[in-house]
Amino acid sequence: MLLCDDHELVRAGIRSVLETDLTIDIVGEAASADAAVRLASELAPDVVVMDVRMPGRSGVEACRDIRSAREATRVVMLTSFADDEALFAAIMAGASGYLLKNVGGNDFVEDIHRVARGQSLLDPSVTERVLARLRGDGGPSPGEIGEDLTAQERRVLALMADGLTNRQIGGQLHLTEKTVKNYVSNVLMKLGLSRRAQVAAYMARRRSGGAAPGTNWP
Repeated sequence: MLLCDDHELVRAGIRSVLETDLTIDIVGEAASADAAVRLASELAPDVVVMDVRMPGRSGVEACRDIRSAREATRVVMLTSFADDEALFAAIMAGASGYLLKNVGGNDFVEDIHRVARGQSLLDPSVTERVLARLRGDGGPSPGEIGEDLTAQERRVLALMADGLTNRQIGGQLHLTEKTVKNYVSNVLMKLGLSRRAQVAAYMARRRSGGAAPGTNWP
């Protein structure tokens, strides 16, 4: 496990709680988003505990980079405030969970185990709110990039934006991993994207008014 928070005392507190469970191995600590991304690449932790707000680049940006580089690494976002916008951004970045810093110690340890087992910490009602926002009006509008996505491709897009791997998407939609890979390729092609990590940027731009057809996405 990798701990990422810009406050040393907060990291020390998290470490002291997690070290009560001898099955949890903390392999490193980071005080910035850039350090978190670098250490995640070097150490390949199963779980990263990441503060949402960090100096410089945010924890959400670091989460997106970590998940893009290694899908097997799961990220749990920590925050002091219940903020729907931050929650939405964290899920879009591929986070497996979103916890308030006032969570109880025993609950926190159990939540980490759940994430390590591949489970999500998100309440179904929260997930539905996020997916509803992702769906928006049911898909891109006429004349917008991606208007030719099929219904199944839009479902795949929503699950991609939720941070699911190809295997997990296959499990949700009862498709083989190879079939999902083909759908992902089609979605990226139709959206004019080259990497699945760019899906979050696409959805964010769409929410803010979208971009004209033919726009080159970053």
